[in-house]
Amino acid sequence: MREIVHIQAGKCGNQIGAKFWEVISSENEYGIDPTGTYHSYSDLQLDHISMYYNEATGGKYIPRAILVDLEPGTLDSVHSGPSGQIFRPDNLGHYTEGAELVDSVLDVVRKEAESCDCLQGFQLTYSLGGDMGSSMGTLLISKIRKEYPDHIMNTFSVVPSPKVSDMVVEPYNATHSVHQCFRTLKLTTPTYRDLNHLVSATMSGVTTCLRFPDQLNADLRKLAVNMVPFPCLHFFMPGFAPLTRSGSQQYRALTVPEFTQQVFDAKNMMAACDPRHGHYLTVASVFRGWMSIKELLLGMDPLSRPLSAISLPCGLKMAVTFIGNSTAIQELFKRISEQFTVMFRCKTFLHWYTGEGMDEMEFTEAESNMNDLVSEYQQYQDVTTEEEEDFSEEA
Repeated sequence: MREIVHIQAGKCGNQIGAKFWEVISSENEYGIDPTGTYHSYSDLQLDHISMYYNEATGGKYIPRAILVDLEPGTLDSVHSGPSGQIFRPDNLGHYTEGAELVDSVLDVVRKEAESCDCLQGFQLTYSLGGDMGSSMGTLLISKIRKEYPDHIMNTFSVVPSPKVSDMVVEPYNATHSVHQCFRTLKLTTPTYRDLNHLVSATMSGVTTCLRFPDQLNADLRKLAVNMVPFPCLHFFMPGFAPLTRSGSQQYRALTVPEFTQQVFDAKNMMAACDPRHGHYLTVASVFRGWMSIKELLLGMDPLSRPLSAISLPCGLKMAVTFIGNSTAIQELFKRISEQFTVMFRCKTFLHWYTGEGMDEMEFTEAESNMNDLVSEYQQYQDVTTEEEEDFSEEA
């Protein structure tokens, strides 16, 4: 089996990661209870369970997960949560200095990787703007890529919000992280629990084609080959449907055309950018539930785009997860770059970073790489626009 090693770093990454394991361990997914015991619901559940789980003694299934943070509070919260007892204690570690003790984390990563029969890659959840996620998370990515250059690194990254910020140095952290990586629900006061559930549901959908393989996008490498047309343009915009506030479900039709309309709506995107301001380079739509392939193809036909439509088992009656590689995501990087430039020109809070051993040239290089990324997205957006104009003239 093609195994995946999951890593979650920082407060944000651990909270989202814990919710992700809670979702995929549920009876609608793998059927693993909080003690790691499997309860039979469908033969499909055990067919590929080793992709994310190790089988321990007594028939228990343990997540192949590594939990890392710089302080114990978050990990204590995860351990005392609904699915906290399912994690291996040796794989939970809090460290005071990330850069100094990264080797200790890599030892655990190496141990998990060596126990795999056929490792396909790594999966990381972390925040680009947080102190722990942007530092330790990106350092882990760099170290793992050096040690396992032939394996895929798949990250679920939380980008700083344009409306809410709890850290003044988020532009610095996010820019350095990108440099290393190269409104529908109408909740009046959404909690982190609501947001974590939404993100974990999307993660579950994105990884469905890996956990219940079909003909297309059945592993991380196939997903990368199909979705990344140019090496640097590997940042995806995920989406999810149905997104309906409580009490409104009975007024919405659960049909493929309705889902298609929802999932391509800017309000259903999990990134703060409008896809209507750019062009799609590649798109994949993963449908889950009881539906026919003919129904999917008919529902997707009006879009006139080459999409991969995969019907897979699901706890919901019907659902669809969207993965889009769009040039519109440059809006997100532009916003962070502009905030970074304003702070860096004034050298605001720069002494905290130089005091830890960083050099100003690293900031200049990170800013340059961010601008190059935006320029490359704009380049392909301009090319597709010119092609559309030429096509219109010929018609």
